[in-house]
Amino acid sequence: MTLVWRPGFSGLTDADAIAYVSAVETADGQPLEFGVAKAINDFVVGCKLDGIWSAIKASCILAGARTLSGALTPLVGTAPTNVNFVAGDYNRETGLVGDGSTKYLNSNRLDSDDPLDNFHCSTYLTAAEPTSNVVIYMGLTSRLQHGSVGTNAFFASKTTGFTPATGSGKPVNFFGQQRSSLTTETARINGNTYTANTTATTNNVNPIFVFRFSQNSTPYYPSARLAFYSIGESLDLSLLDTRVSALITAIGAAIP
Repeated sequence: MTLVWRPGFSGLTDADAIAYVSAVETADGQPLEFGVAKAINDFVVGCKLDGIWSAIKASCILAGARTLSGALTPLVGTAPTNVNFVAGDYNRETGLVGDGSTKYLNSNRLDSDDPLDNFHCSTYLTAAEPTSNVVIYMGLTSRLQHGSVGTNAFFASKTTGFTPATGSGKPVNFFGQQRSSLTTETARINGNTYTANTTATTNNVNPIFVFRFSQNSTPYYPSARLAFYSIGESLDLSLLDTRVSALITAIGAAIP
């Protein structure tokens, strides 16, 4: 027998988590398994205990929900605008997969919404980019501001030319960058943390995309599979890594 969550059940303790689960269930048209709901509750509670919850300004858990509409219900902030994703692109355990050419989300959070010296963005990959193309998972509409890992994996952020000295290979699982100063950026890649001296550039008023990045008006699209994204102020990436990784693992375990 699969247990489903109902409002008021003592296993869910956080008001933000309860409101989010209720919104997802409304979008889905049916309840979530209790284990999925509890995984979400534990994630929110854990982020608050770690002191990183308030830094997350836009986020979707792209897993756990029963439908694509539920998965695009925002955990925090404004709902993303879906461009070309369909129900078949979504898997409850592993998230949403790109097509490498036309599908992306507009996060509806502007680059200018967060200061240059107080910013983070992150994703969680359940399947790495299968091609040898340049890989950019999130980005702005017109500026090349990226971090690189090896020669074929990139991640959009407020920086120029970030290359961790020992970073190599495509990222898997949690992948994020954060900046808490104008001259230094930190990246969390494949379970390791790297810091580089980089110079932040000028903010613009363009939206940050997920599954898309544009350089000189030329769009790049990954075909990896993502189960989470977040955008907002600077935070401890290792703490967020731990919480997001536990969340996705718990969701997978709770789905029959």
